[in-house]
Amino acid sequence: MLDKSAIILAGGTSKGFPEDKGTILLDNKPLIRRAFDIVDPIVDEVIIVTNTQERVDKYAKLLPETAKFAIDKQSMQGPLIGAITGFETAQGKYTLLMPYDSPFVNEELAMLLLDLAVGKTAAVPRNPNNEIEPLCSVYQTKSVLETAKQVAAEGAVDLQTLVENLLGVRYISTLVIEQIDPDLRSFFSVNTPLDLKRAAVMLQGRPKTSKTKR
Repeated sequence: MLDKSAIILAGGTSKGFPEDKGTILLDNKPLIRRAFDIVDPIVDEVIIVTNTQERVDKYAKLLPETAKFAIDKQSMQGPLIGAITGFETAQGKYTLLMPYDSPFVNEELAMLLLDLAVGKTAAVPRNPNNEIEPLCSVYQTKSVLETAKQVAAEGAVDLQTLVENLLGVRYISTLVIEQIDPDLRSFFSVNTPLDLKRAAVMLQGRPKTSKTKR
């Protein structure tokens, strides 16, 4: 069994974009490749979860051969279904979950969440208003998979419902995260063409970071 996995959820629609959002370029790099490059140095495997073989074939051309793929087994949409597919595939004891359209997930934050999840069911960012970021969190793979299946069977499709049904969650305040990621860019997603323009501006002011495999 591996120690750390990462699941990149890439099953969403690309509203407002003429092409698949994962293939959209930000500073000449596809969003799906940006997501992969963030987590690849710090985990033992990276799994891309998407909804069609066509998208698998498309993304495979943009990613290294080490990238693994899984296709949602259920036609029902929602991040919870994608997470279940990923958890079933992941071999790591702990799994970092992230979306394919968040180009600024902080590597140091990702490593912190992986460390803080040890011995817990999950490590989940939470702001002072008790709003959580379940799509930038770490989960104990197999135990959370069972709970995820249970809440999905009851009709849930969102990750917040999953987290609410977990015992032993370690919440990390965004006030603490701001010390690592001052503008909380890790939680910024490219949902519209305007967001893409904002991301390009944000990228210009972002310092270069070196990545080392742990």
